Amino acid sequence: MDFVEIRDESIRLGQFLKLASLIDTGADAKLVIADGLVTVNGEVELRRGRQLHDGDVVALGGIGVRVQSPAGTGLLTAPGKDS
Repeated sequence: MDFVEIRDESIRLGQFLKLASLIDTGADAKLVIADGLVTVNGEVELRRGRQLHDGDVVALGGIGVRVQSPAGTGLLTAPGKDS
């Protein structure tokens, strides 16, 4: 499964669909989400503003993409903790 790295710790579903190149425009995102064609973690999602976080899996048309946030890269660790 492919992953798409986001800049922040979360991103809205409509924005992620564009970032992942699953759709071309925000209008397309609105339509495919409203038509129930998008799933998040295996469940149909009808909210374009749904906040996605590291590890969430978004699928459209049989293509699944995993969200990877900066924290999900393993580069950020708690102070004083050994990996």
